[in-house]
Amino acid sequence: MQITNAILMIRPVSFRMNEQTAVNNYFQEHIDLKDIEINKKAQQEFDAFVTVLESRGVDVLVVEDTMEPNTPDSIFPNNWISFHANGTVGLYPMFAENRRQERRDDILDLLEEKGYVINDIVDYTSAEEEGVFLEGTGSILLDRVNEKAYCALSERADEELFIEFCEDFEYTPVIFTSKQTVNGERALIYHTNVMMCMAEEFAVICLDAIDDKKERKNVLHHLKQDHKKIMAITEVQMHQFAGNMLQVLGKDDKRYLVMSTAAYNSLTPGQIKDFKTYGEIIHSSLETIETCGGGSARCMMAEVFLPKN
Repeated sequence: MQITNAILMIRPVSFRMNEQTAVNNYFQEHIDLKDIEINKKAQQEFDAFVTVLESRGVDVLVVEDTMEPNTPDSIFPNNWISFHANGTVGLYPMFAENRRQERRDDILDLLEEKGYVINDIVDYTSAEEEGVFLEGTGSILLDRVNEKAYCALSERADEELFIEFCEDFEYTPVIFTSKQTVNGERALIYHTNVMMCMAEEFAVICLDAIDDKKERKNVLHHLKQDHKKIMAITEVQMHQFAGNMLQVLGKDDKRYLVMSTAAYNSLTPGQIKDFKTYGEIIHSSLETIETCGGGSARCMMAEVFLPKN
């Protein structure tokens, strides 16, 4: 299965702009509010988003974050953990030191209490000691059906570790670099999943972000080889998080494409029409989370593919 009905989400208690991630996440911006007000707005956006998902029959497991340790980006759990259909869990090395504290064993215990089966844990976190990082399904975009993994290399996505992941999980690696314009210069995009989304029958991608023509051609080759409809977005749309979408299953296996309201508003009528041929679009306002956190709807959802008892 490429998509799932089960989603893990972490409700924030100390969300704010993380200065440790802002050094290479150019989507983050300052808001002239006190941290306590930023967190309150983020909680309101989070709760409304969960309500939208649950109203469509998506099974959302919400876990409350803890005040200690202080983890301002805990709302983005897909970066430190991934869940796979064979019962394997992946744990990943994080660039920001204060994000490494997001990893919680009690979440695995909770999943097992809910009936999910965990057969193995593949732990890459020791790579942090060498300054090597690979931030989960933020860095790695999985085509689970065709067993391919796409990765835009950056300070948070190491090539050798990505290849090791592909060997461990038996995926074919598709490696490239993606860039955005920052102050008139081209800078690496911090995560693959802000410029690309993999769905069952289509892929959303900002081709303008792949400057190298050979790399762009190779990515397109793999997508076309697997009969994916290519939905191209512009760099302007990418900056509104139009690449940070996720396809999920709702009630009666109905397909939904989930995104933020900013992403939805950036789309053209033609793009919306194309997306709707594959299922209903659902969106929710995530303005505070996007601005301060530099991540959007997809980043907030850790897909659970684990088998159940």
